[in-house]
Amino acid sequence: MNNKVIYTENLTKRFGKFVAVDRISFEVNKGEIFGFLGANGAGKTTAMRMLCGLSRPTSGKGVVAGYDIFKQSEYVKKNIGYMSQKFSLYEDLKVWENLRLFGGIYGMKEKEISAKTDLILHELGLEKERNALIKTLPLGWKQKLSFSVSIFHEPEIVFLDEPTGGVDPVTRRQFWALIYAAADRGITIFVTTHYMDEAEYCDRLSIMVDGKIEALDTPGNLKSKYEARDMYDVFYQIARKAKRNDDQP
Repeated sequence: MNNKVIYTENLTKRFGKFVAVDRISFEVNKGEIFGFLGANGAGKTTAMRMLCGLSRPTSGKGVVAGYDIFKQSEYVKKNIGYMSQKFSLYEDLKVWENLRLFGGIYGMKEKEISAKTDLILHELGLEKERNALIKTLPLGWKQKLSFSVSIFHEPEIVFLDEPTGGVDPVTRRQFWALIYAAADRGITIFVTTHYMDEAEYCDRLSIMVDGKIEALDTPGNLKSKYEARDMYDVFYQIARKAKRNDDQP
């Protein structure tokens, strides 16, 4: 498991009689862009919450960044980044204030925070917006800034929950350029998305149906196996088997 930053074996989450995540087993390699797909109700959000140390599994095994998600969830949280589908920065703080705040939360030193802030603002082309309130920025800039904050402390893994929802195609391409740059630095990307063109950008994909992983392979191999032209067709063939439509009971 030296190169495995995520490892699960029969990972399960039940809510009463409802099995949200049903004995899933998979591995994710360091620096990999791993797509975690599934229709609404498939269980992917519940699975991601367990991997992030935010929800205790019912049974099975899970190791993230070298830490047991059952016994060491606090260490898991310190070694990952997370970006939710809902924008998570503080709207009434300035751009630089958000970066400084999260740098402090991640336990970074003042000089490191200052240097990293300057670097990020330069890379995003936001130097002139340094003192702007977050709520005044366009959605696309907010999303890119939120991603940069999620990897501000250079975590081993960053979990992205539908990060490009609601942004235009040009901004989505720019966002994925940031993802590729992070992966090139060795940060593992674990991403959920409803955009099947984005699924094509991943190194490997898993597709969940009714709490189980029904398929796991590279986009090319999946298209070949299902004799599909694109990932839209692959996803449709697999996801249409679903019998439930809610992620929670």
